[in-house]
Amino acid sequence: MESQQHGVLSIARIYDEPGEGLYRVLVDRLWPRGVTKERAALDEWLKDISPSAPLRTEFAHMASRFPDFTKAYRAELDQRQEAVEHVLELLRRGLNVVLLYGAKDREINHAQVLRSYLLERLLD
Repeated sequence: MESQQHGVLSIARIYDEPGEGLYRVLVDRLWPRGVTKERAALDEWLKDISPSAPLRTEFAHMASRFPDFTKAYRAELDQRQEAVEHVLELLRRGLNVVLLYGAKDREINHAQVLRSYLLERLLD
């Protein structure tokens, strides 16, 4: 059985220094505070793959709500297959994609959920 080659999928805060050779995709619905377009150095801003405003508000970055948020966000992603497929196609083309987010917490945020979701779909 031959393994498929594809790009690497990672996540980073938009405030981190940009890495070399990465396709930079902002996955927040709102533009991050204090970041200029030049500093962001984006290849794409993919608002359609971010959590809905009501879901984001309900979550409020509270750790206790993360399990319920994860379940609800994954359900939203199931309804946004065009945006999901777009990122998967970038990876299939061999691009090293970094999903950028603005949240302070590096572990409890929507980009973690999105990365896991996309990797599951890529391996299907």
